[in-house]
Amino acid sequence: MQGKERQSKGTVAIIISNDRLQLRFNYGGKRHYLTLGLSDTQVNRRVAEAKAKLIESDIIYERVDLTLKKYRPEMASKIDAPVIPASTPKLSFNELWEQYTRHRASKVERSTLVRDYGKIAKRLKSIPKEVDSAAAVKTWLLGHFSRETARRTLVQMNACFTWGLREGLVSENGFSKMPQEIKKTAKNEEPRPFTTGERDAIIQTFETDAYSSKFARIPHSYYAPYVRFLFMTGCRPEEAAALQWKHISGDCSRIRFEEAIPSDTRIRGLIKTGKPRTFPCNSKLQSFLEAIKPKHIKPFDPVFPAPGGREIDTHNFLNRRWKPVLTKLVAAGEVDEYLPQYNTRHTFITLALENGLEAKDVAHLVGNSPEVIYKHYAGVKRDLYVPEF
Repeated sequence: MQGKERQSKGTVAIIISNDRLQLRFNYGGKRHYLTLGLSDTQVNRRVAEAKAKLIESDIIYERVDLTLKKYRPEMASKIDAPVIPASTPKLSFNELWEQYTRHRASKVERSTLVRDYGKIAKRLKSIPKEVDSAAAVKTWLLGHFSRETARRTLVQMNACFTWGLREGLVSENGFSKMPQEIKKTAKNEEPRPFTTGERDAIIQTFETDAYSSKFARIPHSYYAPYVRFLFMTGCRPEEAAALQWKHISGDCSRIRFEEAIPSDTRIRGLIKTGKPRTFPCNSKLQSFLEAIKPKHIKPFDPVFPAPGGREIDTHNFLNRRWKPVLTKLVAAGEVDEYLPQYNTRHTFITLALENGLEAKDVAHLVGNSPEVIYKHYAGVKRDLYVPEF
């Protein structure tokens, strides 16, 4: 496994491959590797650093020994450690992915590393050793996962191997055309909003504890402000969970959505689009925020805390509060069908459009592109009719 890497001050990198120190450098338009045959210890690292400096000097004076024999430690020669001239070491798919993940770590959100990159790593670790080619990986993925999961994995492997080629870690990219070979799975993305009557019934049910057990330690009404806020702003649940009082102006006239806490990783990071947005509060929302605002406000306190004071866990809320309440409202005939809490967002967008807001303005408010609004919301109503003309 090619894991840690230490870059010397010149042009020679000291890396660790299969628990052995290795030198890597570019010369004559090619990348060269020299396995020193030494384990990774402090003493051996000093040997590697000395050899790296010798190579750097020879590069400057254009006297590099391309056989690399000059740079092999004497003790390594005795054990006949392999020399790898101008070639690429063999890495497993998982090993290359680990290096690619480290390369991407500073470029993506931590939650993305944990969730998305972690899922790919888990899949690659489960691939049998005999699956040793890109074509075999594709076949194995299609045999163990859905077509969409396989396609997404191949997209990432293509990116990984493209980077590996650029870094000289692999000699070819067998994944380059594979993602296009699997047709992207089409999803039924038509939004399903609640009606205004259903919205009001849901909010009232939470506020009045209509279905909350009298023995419940935390009644449903505790979460009523969170529910009302989702309907009033159309924000994503993970954005509401991350909202702190520092994100709301002193007079509660503006909200700054810039962070999110995904339900699967529980890691605070940027919102989905990566671009913060300002939400102007109407008088009703402004009054609502002023009413729930603590007397002794602290900037980093969550606006919608869990009972213990930390940020609300949207996944737990969905399963333990939202779903039981909505299921009973459906049974009572007050709501047409069960829809998850995310559909509060669809409701806000649909009602905003129906009340005259332009798609581009709605897109700005909720953090979508105008194209998404036009494609999935504009002109779509639950009850369609043909006007007289």
